[in-house]
Amino acid sequence: MTALIHGYAAKAMGETLEPFTYAPPKLGEYDVRVAVTHCGVCHTDIHAINDYYGITNFPFVPGHEIVGFISEVGSGVSSLKEGDRVGIGWQARSCGVCEWCLKGETHLCMKIEDTTVMVPYGGFSSSVVADHRFVYPLPSSMPSETAAVLMCAGVTVYSALQAHVTSPDLKVAILGVGGLGHLAIQFAHAFGCEVTALSSSPDKKEQALGFGADHFINATDKDSMRQVSYDFDLLICTANKVIDWSPLLMSLKKRGRLVLLGFPDIELNSTYLVAHELSITGSLIGTPSKMRAMLSFAQEHDIQPVVELMPMTQVNAALQKVKENKARYRIVLVNEA
Repeated sequence: MTALIHGYAAKAMGETLEPFTYAPPKLGEYDVRVAVTHCGVCHTDIHAINDYYGITNFPFVPGHEIVGFISEVGSGVSSLKEGDRVGIGWQARSCGVCEWCLKGETHLCMKIEDTTVMVPYGGFSSSVVADHRFVYPLPSSMPSETAAVLMCAGVTVYSALQAHVTSPDLKVAILGVGGLGHLAIQFAHAFGCEVTALSSSPDKKEQALGFGADHFINATDKDSMRQVSYDFDLLICTANKVIDWSPLLMSLKKRGRLVLLGFPDIELNSTYLVAHELSITGSLIGTPSKMRAMLSFAQEHDIQPVVELMPMTQVNAALQKVKENKARYRIVLVNEA
């Protein structure tokens, strides 16, 4: 019999995580059980703890940037085996019958509240269960902490760029040099784009250029922003805070596109959208095929998230660093043997 699982759970909305022990979820025919070795800390975990999306059930074990080893496979699984090192992201299953699943766009499944790996309990734990279709073998040379970050942050920025970079000569701006932004810069550079990093933190300039940005602009400097009016084909927003949208929308070429990856507050003058024929869209994780393509692309182009390792026992300290925007640039929790 599989041993009890040890994790860290919020017992109610917004509460500090506490040690939490529970019986292992039942393994379905097409599921695999994964012993968690690493799990990244994402801002989305904080949103979920605070029930920002209105779908969190408590007690709640966060964690959806998971790497570990398969410890058990369902009777219908032949593509994976015990001992395989794998990654799992936000999505761990899909309904299979809604219009989006039938189109192959499983990440847009209408049952999104039931499809996350955090149902019933997530990766801030010793083990999780997922449908094998959403479990990804990892390149042998890819460090586990790198793979963990790519499971959510990586596929999020890759999917947005893959969908909207229609030509390598596009001029792409990345708003925010943080957990998502520092990866978006690397991926956009690897796509061959001319990349400009926009940040309200001037001290991040050298790092942004080191990640592959061709230019760096202080987004709060009005004169600097005026110099890039009508300059960018694509603006990728990775920020999660209040933003002055006017100079940013002015930086887009006519018929330019703003892509939201974070969850910033939106309050803007619609004149820009109409007069310049701009468009705004969001981008959410990606399909299994995009996840596999992203892993290959990241390996080929040596995409390297900047990671701070912390023991799983320090999960609350890690969450606090992310809340205070002190993570540089991703934190990955490690389960001690």
